[in-house]
Amino acid sequence: MNSTTKNQSYGQILQSTALVGGSQVIKILIGIIRTKILAVLLGPAGIGLMGMYDAVTRTVGAITGMGIGSSGVRQIAEAEGTGDQRKIVRTIVTLRRAALVLGALGMLLTIILSEPLSLLTFGDATHSGQIAVLSVTIFLAAVSAGQVALVQGMRRIADLAILSVLEALLGTVVGIPMIFLWGKEGIVPLLITVGAMTILTSWWYARKIPVARIAIGWREILRELRALLALGLVIMAVGLMSTAAMYLIQILVVRQIGLDGVGLYLAAATLSGLYIDVILSAMGRDFYPRLTAVAVDNEACNRMVNEQTEVGLLVAAPGILATLTFAPLIIPLFYSASFIPAYYVLRWQILGIFLRVVAWPLSYILLAKGEGKIYFWTHLTANTVHVTLAWIGVVYFGLEGIGIAFFALHVFFTVMMMAVVNHLSGFRWSTTSLRFIVVGSVGVALTFLIPRFAAQNIALVLGSLLTLISAIYSLRTLYRIVGPDWIIEFREKLKSRLGWSKIK
Repeated sequence: MNSTTKNQSYGQILQSTALVGGSQVIKILIGIIRTKILAVLLGPAGIGLMGMYDAVTRTVGAITGMGIGSSGVRQIAEAEGTGDQRKIVRTIVTLRRAALVLGALGMLLTIILSEPLSLLTFGDATHSGQIAVLSVTIFLAAVSAGQVALVQGMRRIADLAILSVLEALLGTVVGIPMIFLWGKEGIVPLLITVGAMTILTSWWYARKIPVARIAIGWREILRELRALLALGLVIMAVGLMSTAAMYLIQILVVRQIGLDGVGLYLAAATLSGLYIDVILSAMGRDFYPRLTAVAVDNEACNRMVNEQTEVGLLVAAPGILATLTFAPLIIPLFYSASFIPAYYVLRWQILGIFLRVVAWPLSYILLAKGEGKIYFWTHLTANTVHVTLAWIGVVYFGLEGIGIAFFALHVFFTVMMMAVVNHLSGFRWSTTSLRFIVVGSVGVALTFLIPRFAAQNIALVLGSLLTLISAIYSLRTLYRIVGPDWIIEFREKLKSRLGWSKIK
């Protein structure tokens, strides 16, 4: 691979990260406003209640959605790559119809099981009516997932970026007044409103993609549906496991600590992953389709994973250090002073988040190669370990034990995935990747340990210094690997996209 091609590959990764990242920054700013208002109006118990409702609907949605959102991305990307218009139309039609049917099934199932779900989640049936009403969010989410899969499969990254901003903005503007007027009684209308805004924005951008008018018979649709569900069922099972694991952990916290504990845990989980979601969103939206295209070539596949790991670490490290350093100030800003105890959970979760950046690209090798069985068993193992560690942690260490369990899980997951992909494709981290991992680990460890041995003001100064050093190092390294030409080209593309330039 010559240096020019390598720079272009790094540039493609950085471009998708910048586009998705820019939209996420705006989305985060909107989220700050929304979260702050909700925290003040609802308090920890209200945030905990909203989290439990969300966990119920996500769990049912994961079961009935059958993973067609993620598998649909792969199917559409493959169809688009063939250039066969009939195959493209068949895939799109199948995806849309499956989303409608599965969404309706999920809604019906939630209504029927609303009372058992309330008993399982809250220990009584008092919330069964609210859960039944929230069933509509499952239908909205399923249909929206099908539409987003179309946009992502066609690799319309800019549209995805704008879509995510609009859904967050509309959901906040329309939904927040409901909490202001009705308090906790407005939680259910808020969640439904957010779902409605999601389907509205995804439909708007999906309709912009031209689809040829070709008649597709039911036999063709059924054949395509089997292919769609083959990987989709595995992804659904893994998504269900992850959602169910979070659900079970929240139940553990409710039983051991109460709804206040769930609110604090969710606050820590949200803040610890706030910045890193930018990186992982870019991976999911652009890295997966690109990796699928070279999955049969182990050398190319491994090289792309290393490149993604390197860029991911460079972009993530400064944000991770900043979150660790300023967490005592960020928590009251995002929520309120009553959420400060979440800091002790967040600290440990940040350590796990760093390892997630390292391990996340590895799991995409399994999906890109279609190794559904291995993908299933590795994630079943990881989720079982997570729930077990969380149970031990909350019993012996209280709420902080949940954060310790999260970190321990990611140590285990990173080692496991490295062993699996090494056997599958001969993957090894490059010298550059290893250097970035070591440098990043030292920076995160130092930032984590400083508050243990220094006063808060001194810890803030030292943490800020480490964050600044990390940011300078990352910027210099990114500039070196992509070159000045990429920056100029990206700036012109962005200006053109925003209508500030005549260059197309």
